[in-house]
This record gives sequence, C-alpha cells and structure tokens, in this order.
Amino acid sequence: MKHDTPHQTFQPGVLRGRVTVAGDKSISHRALMIAALARGRSEIRNLNRGADVAATRDAIVALGASVHEVDGVVYVSGGKLRSPEETIDARNSGTTVRLLMGLVAGSGLRARFDGDASLRRRPMERIAAPLRAMGAQVTTIEGRLPAVVEGVLRPSGGTFNLPLPSAQVKSSILLAHVSATSAVRITGDLYSRDHTERMLRLFGAKIEWNGREVTYHPSPLQAATLTVPSDLSAAAFFLVGAAITPGSDLVLERVGYNPSRTGVIDALKSMGADLTIENQQEIDGEPVADLHIRSSKLHGVTIEGDQVVRAIDEVPVLAVAAACAQGTTVIRGAGDLRAKESDRLKTIAELLTNCGIEVEELPDGLRIEGGGARSPQGVIATHDDHRIAMAAATLAAVAGPIEIDNARVVDISFPGFAALWKSVQT
Repeated sequence: MKHDTPHQTFQPGVLRGRVTVAGDKSISHRALMIAALARGRSEIRNLNRGADVAATRDAIVALGASVHEVDGVVYVSGGKLRSPEETIDARNSGTTVRLLMGLVAGSGLRARFDGDASLRRRPMERIAAPLRAMGAQVTTIEGRLPAVVEGVLRPSGGTFNLPLPSAQVKSSILLAHVSATSAVRITGDLYSRDHTERMLRLFGAKIEWNGREVTYHPSPLQAATLTVPSDLSAAAFFLVGAAITPGSDLVLERVGYNPSRTGVIDALKSMGADLTIENQQEIDGEPVADLHIRSSKLHGVTIEGDQVVRAIDEVPVLAVAAACAQGTTVIRGAGDLRAKESDRLKTIAELLTNCGIEVEELPDGLRIEGGGARSPQGVIATHDDHRIAMAAATLAAVAGPIEIDNARVVDISFPGFAALWKSVQT
C-alpha cells in the first residue's frame, strides 16, 4: 500500500437497525472463474466490489472471457480461454492467484502470476504440488510468487489428499479438472468452505461432498444465473460489534448461511451471544438467512477443531469478542493465519494489547483474558490488512475511539464499510 494512506478514527456507539453488507467475496471470485470456464453467458448479481474481486475480474478477461456490466448485473461469456499475453497481476488476492493457477493448469494454458509485496510473501507450494502431480509444470521463486504455470489438456483425474484442510487448495484442484477424462477424488478435508462444490453443481457439474471428501465427475459446464449472498465474513464485524456494545439491536439481511462458514455463529452462540437466525432459504445453491443480534454478556470459550476451519477468516473479530467477554478464551488450530495479508495472530494480538487486553500468542492461536478493553494511546497499525482494520472498528464501538493508519485497506473486501458502519451507530 502507499505510504500516504489516510488515517481514520472509529468512534464508540450502539449499533441498531437493519443493514445489508457487501456481496460474499469468496463466492464472487468463484462465480467469475467458473463462468469463465462455462459455455455461454452467465449473469451475476450482487458481485462483491472489493479490490480482490476486481483482480479476478481483470484476470479472467486476460484469459479470454468477456465481461461487461449493465445496471449492476455482471455478464460473463466464457468457454473459450487463451493464454494471456501479460503477467496476471493478482494484486493482494490470494484466492485469485491460487484458484486461477488451478484453472490454468487444467486448461492447457500458460500464464505467469504475480502480486503485490504482501502476496509475494505468501506461500504457494501447497497449490503447486497437486498441480505438478496432475502433470502441469509449475515454477515458483522459493515457493512464492512470481509463478509460471504451464498447463495440460484433459488431465487424467485421480485421487488427491489435502495435507491440511484448505478451501483454496481444494478449489484449485477442482478447477484444474473441469475437463478431466475421469473422476477426481479429494480426501483429507475438514469442512472447509464448499462454495466451489456448490457452484460447480449450479453450473451443471456432477459432484458429491460430505465435508471430508469430494468426488467430482467432470463434464462441460453451462452458463448460469446467480445472485451472490451478503458476505458472512463482512457481517461478522457487525455481529460482534452489536454483541459487545450494550443497547445494540441489529439485523443483518440476506447473509450467506453456508454450514461450512458458520463457525463464527457457533462460536458467538457458545459465548452467550443473543443471536437468532431468521428467514432461512436457499438461493442459487447457497443457504441465506437474516441474522438478528442483540447485545449480551459474553463469556470465554475454547474455539478449535472444525469450528476454527469454518471460521478461519473471522478469528480476528472473534478475538475482539473474546476481549470483551468475561474469562479466558483460547483459540487453537488457526496457524494458517500467520500467512495471510499479515500475520493475523500477531497483528490482532497487537491490537488487543494496545487496548489493554492480556493476550498470549500460541503457535497456532491465541489465549485472551477478557474484560476491560479501552481506547489505545496512539495509532493502530493495520499492517495493510483489511480484517485488522475492521476488527479495530468493531472494538472501538465499545472501547472508545480507535484510530487506524490506513483507511483505504478496507476496500480490498468491503468498499463503503466505514459509511455503512457509521449509518447503524447511534
């Protein structure tokens, strides 16, 4: 990020009313990529407008898909991809580069991938290894970007085991086998998010999964029409803000309620949050619901196992909830957060410590002693991480003013967050 990024101060205040947050970022990435692979013209509504998804949109155009927008609906014409002339710049988006490496690897294309300084620090070998195993040539710089992928046409399928549960690795393997000559089986999962599986089915694929393994029988994909639900990861900041701020009463509308993502809801309920699920329905293969949250007294819990896998992006804001709960909260099994936009275990611990909370970093998690959060002295460093910036806003709702060093970083996933946040504060 640029050094002249503006600061921003978030204020305390009760959260009340009804609000609709940004379209789901994970689903938006996959909608663009799978539409690029599918024959015909797909229609996507409520696409996430953040910088990460924009990187994917530009990338599929470079790969030969046609993308245009009319009255807020994004139209993607796919099915005829080509090797790009220029390097695909994934910017700050790990999902963009990791999933597209798979797409290229199984489409017989060649592409060079790069990103910003933050993305260049993030590991890529967990993606590269299964792609090499299927016959693609993948070169990296000591396991990191830039990377070059030389793909194969009609890979043979087979069985792949995930050393660690990872939706990105799983999705990369699936996108690499859209044109495979036989079935693909992926084992070793632990309920990582299943948006790719659901979307492939929406686009006509035959695919089964049970949280532990996936079996995919490749066949040509056909264009589809879909509406992206509101992002549960974005909604989580509002959920926690309302839960910890006395007097709050907030409804988050039409939020994705996918069971592989609801670890944050389960964790908040286990902490004593007054959270109800209303108007459940399924839209274009994804469960959706309204989330009604009222302030309540929270208590410390242990968050681990599949609950952490299903809440991996929400760990920073769950740490904020823990800071405002009575007692000790322990989070384990979140070691992957050390290789995100920042070392999120370290940066969220830094935020909470600056706000008067006792935090112990564990190799794969945190131990947080709740109670007594206060406004910090000085400016909070976001480390150019959008989730740390929004976590700071959440904590400010109850702890007092918090100033962050980079207001623009939130645009990676949630343009307009600050204005929407202010609109529900009273």
